[in-house]
Amino acid sequence: MPKKMNSGEQVYQSIINAIKNATLAPGDRIKENDLVKTTGFSRTPIREAISLLLNEGMITNDQKRGLIITELDQNMIAQIYEMREVLEGAAAKLAAQHASDVEISILEKIVQHHAQAKTLEDIIQNNRIFHTTLYQCSHNKFLLKSVQELENSLLLLGSTTLKDPKRGQQSYQEHLTILQALKNRDCHQAQEAAKAHIRQAYQIRLDRFLFGKIRL
Repeated sequence: MPKKMNSGEQVYQSIINAIKNATLAPGDRIKENDLVKTTGFSRTPIREAISLLLNEGMITNDQKRGLIITELDQNMIAQIYEMREVLEGAAAKLAAQHASDVEISILEKIVQHHAQAKTLEDIIQNNRIFHTTLYQCSHNKFLLKSVQELENSLLLLGSTTLKDPKRGQQSYQEHLTILQALKNRDCHQAQEAAKAHIRQAYQIRLDRFLFGKIRL
C-alpha cells in the first residue's frame, strides 16, 4: 500500500503536477498566498514544499522577482543531458547483461507499436514506455533512483523534442538500434547506441533553445 503523503509532500506534488501540465512554466512566480488559496493548506506545509523545491533546483529565489520556477540556461540544459546520456548508456549496458529474454521481447513489442503509432501523442507515450522499461531492465535500483531524481529537472525543459517533424522517425530508428544490441547481448553497442540517442535529442533541444534566443 502506497505511503500516505503528508501536507508538505502534497503541496510539493501539486506544484510538480502544475509544472508537468504547464499550468506553471519556467519564470512564473511562486507566491505563498496563491498556494494557500489553490491548495487549501496552511503556510507551514507550503514553506516545507518550497524548501524541498529550492533544494532540488526546481524553484529559484530571484533577486528581482522573488521565488520563480527555475529557468534553464544553456549550461544547465547541457548538464541535464550529460546526466541523461550517462544514465541511459548505463541502463542499456546493464539491460544487455541482466534483462531476461521476456523483457527484451517486451521492449521489441514496444518498438513495434512505435512503428504503428498514428498520432504524436501515441509516439510520445510509446517513447515514455520504452525508456521506463529500459531502465527497469537494468535491474539496478540505484540507477532507477538516479533516474527518478532527474525526472523533475526534465520537466523544466518544456515540450518534448519529439514535436520536431523528423524526430519521431529518427527516434524509432535509434530505438531499433538499441533493441538489436540488447538482443545480441552486446553491452558496449547497447551503451553507445543509447548515448547516441540522447545526444541526438540534446542537439534538437539546443537548436530549439538557441533559435528561441535569436528570435528574442
